[in-house]
Amino acid sequence: DVHLINAGYALGQSEAADAAAGGSVPPPSSSSSSSSPASSSTSAFCPVNPSSRHIVERQPRMLNFRVEYRQRTIELVLEEGSTVGEIKKLLEADLGIPVSKMQLKGWKSGDVSDSTVMRSLHLPKNNSLYVLTPDIAPTASTSKNSDLQESLNQNFLLVISHREAQRDYSLNFPGSRTIQEVKRNISDLTNIPVRHQQWDGWPASASDDSMTLAASGITYPCHHLSVCRRSSPANSQEPTEECADVHMVSDSEGDDFEDASEFGVDDSEMFGMGSSTCRKSPMMPENSENEADALLHFTAEFSSRYGETHPMFFIGSLEAASQEAFYGKARDRKLLAIYLHNDDSVLSNVFCSQMMCADSIVSYLSQNFITWAWDVTKEANKARLLTMCTRHFGSVVTQTIRTYKTDQFPLLLIVMGKRTSNEVLNVIQGNTTVDELMMRLMGAMEIFTAQQQEDIKDEDEREARETVKREQDEAYRVSLEADRKKREVQEREEAEQVRVERMRKEQEDEKEAIRLSLEQALPPEPDEDSVEQISKLRIRTPSGEFLERRFLGSCKLQVLFDFVASKGYPFEEFKLLTTFPRKNITQLDSGSTLLEAKLFPQETLFLEGKE
Repeated sequence: DVHLINAGYALGQSEAADAAAGGSVPPPSSSSSSSSPASSSTSAFCPVNPSSRHIVERQPRMLNFRVEYRQRTIELVLEEGSTVGEIKKLLEADLGIPVSKMQLKGWKSGDVSDSTVMRSLHLPKNNSLYVLTPDIAPTASTSKNSDLQESLNQNFLLVISHREAQRDYSLNFPGSRTIQEVKRNISDLTNIPVRHQQWDGWPASASDDSMTLAASGITYPCHHLSVCRRSSPANSQEPTEECADVHMVSDSEGDDFEDASEFGVDDSEMFGMGSSTCRKSPMMPENSENEADALLHFTAEFSSRYGETHPMFFIGSLEAASQEAFYGKARDRKLLAIYLHNDDSVLSNVFCSQMMCADSIVSYLSQNFITWAWDVTKEANKARLLTMCTRHFGSVVTQTIRTYKTDQFPLLLIVMGKRTSNEVLNVIQGNTTVDELMMRLMGAMEIFTAQQQEDIKDEDEREARETVKREQDEAYRVSLEADRKKREVQEREEAEQVRVERMRKEQEDEKEAIRLSLEQALPPEPDEDSVEQISKLRIRTPSGEFLERRFLGSCKLQVLFDFVASKGYPFEEFKLLTTFPRKNITQLDSGSTLLEAKLFPQETLFLEGKE
């Protein structure tokens, strides 16, 4: 399905005035989302009739998107003023996948938010994206296409042969990278604009440059291709024999580079290398967004010009190179060598080929230096370098670089990291010899080694002090931990003693309360001269003491038991026995009277604890 978000044409004030005066404005031409490849290569600059210059007509730039999801491919056309969220809403209507469960991948700048306006991403006209839904398991109908989903996350090795230069490039690309992006990378390496490239080796299914490598049908993990420059009618009516067998001719309007031969630029620009039939590509692209990508291009171009034997250039920002050189352990620190290249200097090729590629220099730099490079041929790149130097080394270094003229380049700055600031030890110009270069590098190393030894000594002393302090802190911590555990044990024991004592006291208080209540509930002791039958009982306690009391013969045994309990001998813990015959009174019915229990007129009993 193809979705198109129609956008009206914005008219300038002059156009509005013409329309008000009765002037006619040409209606906007209808557009289709399924445009042919030929239409995609049409120039964006149209001739303007001088008689109609007063009419200003501006059509919003439209972007084509090819979105892959499992076995489906959705094509969308939107204005570049649309947001990423609008794409997801259209995909939600087509695929039936909620926006919250949808991950839209394939953006050149990495993951973007739904509110991002596509104009801010600087996208080409044709784009390829893919949808991931990790929370939605594939159904049986989509399981056979799961390989494509996995291929998007795989890396493909493309071995690309540049025919004219007779050079092979081994490049790794993720499966989500499009064919168009591969061709742009090759344009940077070979200096062949995308629209002038002729390819051999792409499979028949790779019919669209916006297609991802995973969907193009190339061989995994390695696929071989070849590329050459397409012959133009101005140079030859017949294709050269070298490029006669062509599988695909690139014709993309995403190419931002022009063939220098169309503008009369001489191909022979290499100083000291003789005349060349190939135009020398720049060491570093202008206004590169990422410093690491710029250094990758620089390294590839340096190897292409001067061979594989050269210093190992650090791939990353100047700040990262400084961190690597200066901010590790003192024993691991190195000097930072900053190589500044300028193609406009006649000394560049001699310095690179004879000095920078000399085995002795390459070995010495690799062992003792972190080598970082930058190309200052373009003013934009030079300005960017000066900004970086000001930020990391201060304005003095920046001003020093400014004072050197073009014919004094290339420059090799030797920078040493110090405790408080970074110091430039030496600036080596291009008009030098291998011996002189080596002597100056060795001189810088002597200064650095002396400083490094002091730093190592200070670091060792600091680490020794820190080790002693850590050991003391650890011993103190262990001691505190032992004291804490001892204190916790003691507190638990004290708490247990308090708890046991409290329970004992509560039990005693409870027993005393019961005893008092029983004592108060006892009937009064009858007089000896009472006319009623009286039983006089004598009770021997386990301690040998005797309890004596008079009871009415009609009293229940329970009254006797309560009396004994009121004296501290509860019925639950003690039993009351007769002397002879031995009989356990506590086993009798407590409702029986003393007369019925034959405890009349007097009786001697004794208490015994229950087992």
